[in-house]
Amino acid sequence: MLDRRSALKSGGAVLALSLLPAQAAPAKSQTLNALFDQFVKEDLDLSPTEATSLGLDVGARAHQRGEIDDSSLAGIAKGKQITASQLTRLKAIDRASLSGADAVNADVVLYGLQTQDDANRRFSYGPGGAGNPYIVSQLNGSYQNLPSFLDSQHPIETKADADAYLARLSGFATAMDQEIEVARHDIALGVVPPDFALSKTLLQMTELRSPAPEKSTLTDSLARRAKEKHLAGDYAGMAAKLVKNKVYPALDRQIALVGDMRKHAVHDAGVWRLPDGAAYYRASLAYWATTAMTPQAIHQTGLDIVADHTARIDTLMRKNGLTRGSVGERLKAMYADPRFRYPNTDAAKAQLIADLNQKVKVVRAKLPHYFGTLPKADVVIRRVPQYIEASEPGGYYNPPSLDGKRPGIYWINLRDTAEVPRWSLPTLTYHESIPGHHLQLSLQNEAGLPLIRKMSFFSAYIEGWALYAEQLAVEMGMYEGDPFGEIGQLHDALFRGVRLVVDSGMHAMKWSREKAVKYYTDVLGDPETSAITEVERYCVWPGQACSYMLGKLEFIKMRDKAKSALGAKFDLRKFHDAMLLSGAVPLAVLDRLADRYIASAKT
Repeated sequence: MLDRRSALKSGGAVLALSLLPAQAAPAKSQTLNALFDQFVKEDLDLSPTEATSLGLDVGARAHQRGEIDDSSLAGIAKGKQITASQLTRLKAIDRASLSGADAVNADVVLYGLQTQDDANRRFSYGPGGAGNPYIVSQLNGSYQNLPSFLDSQHPIETKADADAYLARLSGFATAMDQEIEVARHDIALGVVPPDFALSKTLLQMTELRSPAPEKSTLTDSLARRAKEKHLAGDYAGMAAKLVKNKVYPALDRQIALVGDMRKHAVHDAGVWRLPDGAAYYRASLAYWATTAMTPQAIHQTGLDIVADHTARIDTLMRKNGLTRGSVGERLKAMYADPRFRYPNTDAAKAQLIADLNQKVKVVRAKLPHYFGTLPKADVVIRRVPQYIEASEPGGYYNPPSLDGKRPGIYWINLRDTAEVPRWSLPTLTYHESIPGHHLQLSLQNEAGLPLIRKMSFFSAYIEGWALYAEQLAVEMGMYEGDPFGEIGQLHDALFRGVRLVVDSGMHAMKWSREKAVKYYTDVLGDPETSAITEVERYCVWPGQACSYMLGKLEFIKMRDKAKSALGAKFDLRKFHDAMLLSGAVPLAVLDRLADRYIASAKT
């Protein structure tokens, strides 16, 4: 999955255009591109951390390197006002006057703004919009996001960078207090995460709070990197003082609030119980999955996929001597089989990462046969930080910076190697790195697109591509001689079908957390610990889990459409370029990209 920090609406900065290759725009494009540039500036003005993530906190924006996003009620309201203004200004442009890439760019940005504005106007809780109803949970909040951001994305190259880190530590405390303000506002509306989500939130907050200030990961990150760069100054002491006097007291205030929330929280898992909850779930599906499908239709699609993929796995298992019990029971036995398990030691975990790097090397060599354009940015594999691994998924990805100075990062969760048996690792790696997230997002960064499009986030496209890439890896021969790895690939596709069933089940059909976990483990055979983490994630990010399979199905549909229309003229490399080099789009626009490829291939 893509890291949560990337789940932002389109945005960027005018000054950043100087970092990108110069592009001569036709005269009719200039008005549209100028408007996009203004949107870009406005959005990065609101998000200093996003400017840093993209490597754009330079020049006139250098001051943002020491700033934190405004998480207050006023900050949320300002963001909503800017979205509404941008939507009005974009609609003022005559859509009929646009063609080609300009028309695609306008439609993509319009969808994002319209979806966001519709939700902003209807729902007054959460950090804004839909798809993320709780300002603080086991997956939301600055306590969850900022420590990792400061360690992996805030650069430490100069004294100014180290001083900016200290300023952000102080701002971290401010952000937590702002979130308390929003949480209290939402509590008054009856918007509180489920009790089990709050229990996990408290566990993680307590773990972040537990080290002495001088031993905190927040202190260590700055002290270690400043020392590596030979920067003068007692950065360890200054960071520890801020952690002690500002960060920990603010974290204590959040812990107290969450503890009080936990006492009064209900156990119901779905957002149906929130104000206008049924509409909130539909809006969340429109945001995450860019779909107007009903929850009932999504649920049935999931059930159909579960039936189909279970039968396919059964056939492959029987060919390889696995015949006893249900498919879920046989998958559970594969999880427990010691021959597929790395020892749960630091040395074995280091070897696991080395083995994954070798898989990336092999698949990279095959890419030229399947893609006309390849990314320049590198990808590195790292272990999820231990202080957040309890609630994190099995793997996720941070895109590279636009300037190419920071590589893409594929994070793998190694809290327990029993959760990541050898047969599950190839498909996870192809999903998160290449030909999945890293290939797609790097090409989007490097393509000749307006900056606002380079930053476009559409989960159904991005996660749909990564899931399609898992299947593509089979077609690339990555599982030859590895039948259990191929079972793992089918298991992960089945997993995304289960997500459709469980997400819609909890949020639209009032399934309990326990019913969702049981369905998950019965079908997939996964360890209950993994199932709980996944199901609880769906509870606080309604609709996000549906984006994977719905997106994959659309990519497959578009490929079949192009093959049928072109016959012998179909070129998979050119098809992939057509799908990828236009950047992330809503699923409705994906159909238009396929039509453009078909038309060009016929000429």
